[in-house]
Amino acid sequence: MTSDNPYRLSRNVVPSRYDLALDPDLSAASFAGMLSIAVDVAESTSEIVLNADGLQIEDAEIELSDGSILAVTTELDPTTERLRLRTNRPVPAGSASIRLGFTGILNDKLRGFYRSTFVDGDGTEQVIATTQMQATDCRRAFPCFDEPDFKAVFGITLIVDDHLMAISNSSVESRRAHDGKVAIRFADTMPMSTYLVAFVVGPLEATEPVDVNGTPVRVIHVPGKAHLTGFGLDCGSFGLRWFEDFYGIRYPGDKVDLVALPDFAAGAMENVGCITFRESLLLVDPATGTQQEKETVADVILHELAHMWFGDLVTMRWWNGIWLNEAFATFMEVAASEAYRPEWKRWTTFSLERSVAFETDSLASTRPVEFEVLSPEDCDGMFDVLTYQKGGALLRMLQQYLGEDRFRDGVRNYLTTHSYGNTETSDLWDAIEEATGEPVRRLMDSWIWQPGYPLVTAALDGDTLVLRQQRFGFTDEVSSDPAVWVIPLHIRNGDQQDKVLLESGDLRLTLADPSAPVIVNAGGYGFVRVAYDDALRTRLTGPTLGTLSTVERYTLIDDGWAAVVAGRLSAGSFLDFTRGFADETDLQVWQALAAALRNCSRLIDGDALERFRAHVRALAGPALRRLGWEPADGEGDLTGKLRGALISLVAVLGGDTEAQAEARRIFERMLEDPTSVDPELVAAATGVVAATGTEADYERFVAGFRAATTPQEQLRNLYALAEFPDAELIRRTCEFAFSGEVRTQSAPFLLNRCIANRQHGPLAWSIVRRNWAQANESFPSSTIVRMIDPLKMLNQPSVEADVQAFFGEHGIPQATKTLAQILERQRINVAVRQREEAPLTEHVG
Repeated sequence: MTSDNPYRLSRNVVPSRYDLALDPDLSAASFAGMLSIAVDVAESTSEIVLNADGLQIEDAEIELSDGSILAVTTELDPTTERLRLRTNRPVPAGSASIRLGFTGILNDKLRGFYRSTFVDGDGTEQVIATTQMQATDCRRAFPCFDEPDFKAVFGITLIVDDHLMAISNSSVESRRAHDGKVAIRFADTMPMSTYLVAFVVGPLEATEPVDVNGTPVRVIHVPGKAHLTGFGLDCGSFGLRWFEDFYGIRYPGDKVDLVALPDFAAGAMENVGCITFRESLLLVDPATGTQQEKETVADVILHELAHMWFGDLVTMRWWNGIWLNEAFATFMEVAASEAYRPEWKRWTTFSLERSVAFETDSLASTRPVEFEVLSPEDCDGMFDVLTYQKGGALLRMLQQYLGEDRFRDGVRNYLTTHSYGNTETSDLWDAIEEATGEPVRRLMDSWIWQPGYPLVTAALDGDTLVLRQQRFGFTDEVSSDPAVWVIPLHIRNGDQQDKVLLESGDLRLTLADPSAPVIVNAGGYGFVRVAYDDALRTRLTGPTLGTLSTVERYTLIDDGWAAVVAGRLSAGSFLDFTRGFADETDLQVWQALAAALRNCSRLIDGDALERFRAHVRALAGPALRRLGWEPADGEGDLTGKLRGALISLVAVLGGDTEAQAEARRIFERMLEDPTSVDPELVAAATGVVAATGTEADYERFVAGFRAATTPQEQLRNLYALAEFPDAELIRRTCEFAFSGEVRTQSAPFLLNRCIANRQHGPLAWSIVRRNWAQANESFPSSTIVRMIDPLKMLNQPSVEADVQAFFGEHGIPQATKTLAQILERQRINVAVRQREEAPLTEHVG
């Protein structure tokens, strides 16, 4: 097969095995490699094309099945990242072996084969050589057929100094002396895609392995951080055991190494047997970490382990299907986390995460979950909230409609049928449909292949509930789209709950108890928003609120704020609506309230903002007083997290001076004795002190960043620098991000928080704008669009004009669609402020 796409390779030559030997020189930041690729040639050819980027090809030859050697000339095209091998006579159909010698640079871009550094206990900088291949960067480490359906077995040998640790996808098979170094050969891998290849070399240490049904699990880390590995090792061991049970298939590798890296652009990467992480997403001290920090570590570990089957054992055929890999791993991380720590109520918190997908999917510039991918930059653009959060939410919706056991049966059918192979999205739907007898493909195709999501309107007609659907959008351009979905809904009326499918036209349901409250999308499983008519809405107020589940109450708030943005509800009416939640006790509902109130506060300034703050204090202050400032014996993790959220809401958004003073006292106590203060109080007090702090406070956070003993403590101090109310301090923070002292993986997120600063976001944007070239040169390409995401919050017309003009001339090629969404959302937010500022000012007066 020959493709017209200049980025796709021919299927005339297909690899079956790679034998790779790499000799990295950590001090010189370079490497040399020897490679043999066993290939099958379908038709005789004088040219073989594979991928390579940034490599120097030193020699090349092709050995035929009869032992004869063909001379080869090479040509590397940096534009299409293709390596052309031309032979002096045709390579006949059959088997052959490509042999290549090459050299490369251990780059500082955190892509391909790259260098990471850390300072050891003696103050000496140490170097690690490590990899990140997804999506299309394996070609930077060695020449290869760098597309996911070219699965092959990898035999990897690393030639390293004897005192260094070397790890790869499989366990060590042998060690032998080699020219003053040691050659470490690893066992053959299972057939897998190139983007899953991994190798790490450096002065590292490993925990003792934990045996999980015969598979050893370890945490790899830099020296001095062994005390931070226990939580990750426990979670990883639990997860591996849980996934083997869920999937009904043994783990497909021979070991699991969880590798904490000082420099890592992504959160983590699901390399078979050698899963790589940012340190902050694997290493944590449970005694000082907040509930959110521990939950995040667990989520990431479980997400990557879920991929060992769904993504690694069975892999998408091409990058248009990456959404399914990531969506399923997102879904499974939540399911496994719910099993690992039931008290965290992980499925409930997932509803909050789902809201970010609703935000994007309400725009004209949204995209279908699955869409055509042509170039490597298109691949990079797939890693967004629609792939992860919307995709995961759609799978949750399907699971709850089918039932958990039937859904799992379908997943097992899919994995068993396609083990070690490559698939399209429809293969999963067909496997689940075969196992359940339900119209899964028809249902899911309506969600995957068209953008957006529905607003379900619910109205009473006598004793009948009438449901209709239309596309939800923040603008008329979007909401007038005639798209329809096959919507699985759970409807609760009184004590009765039913599952229904809403398709085109009206759906009319006779109510069992016409006078009782009606919950459309009961449980919040459907990826929909709901609009009730007046009669139904009035039944969901007052004491009835207390009978709704946490997710259902959360959804009412989230849908309400979306209605404000869309112009269906005034901000003042929404503010009145929030008063009904004064007695709320659940964390997730308060998180929804806090998010909506922060958005609302950006619509006004001056005296109106101060009067708005009084509303926040009146709403959240009593809840904080009921809960108390100090943890009670035996209280759960979520209670402590709620206390922290309320402190932030009252002291920062509410501007309560007494709460600010109490937070400062807690902060000072923590500085004297860090173990004397609950971690949730530490995190909350840190945020309050930063948001109300002085230059002296700023210096303490800088010192705290430099002296931190855990990754979480370091990031907490670093990100606090973006919260200060003083313009000069925000300027300093932006300059600090560009100084080189902050790791390039973290600097874009520090600037992100500076742009999100309510008072000084425009100032931070002006600094990022001025340093745009440096940012693109220094920071990982995947982080650039995340750095500027909060521009959508800057709702002043003058700032909008500047931002829109700048990006009219400066694109982000690896995130074209996401950038368009940010710019559209900024325009919408400016319009919301212009519409709502005067009425809300009067309302709070």
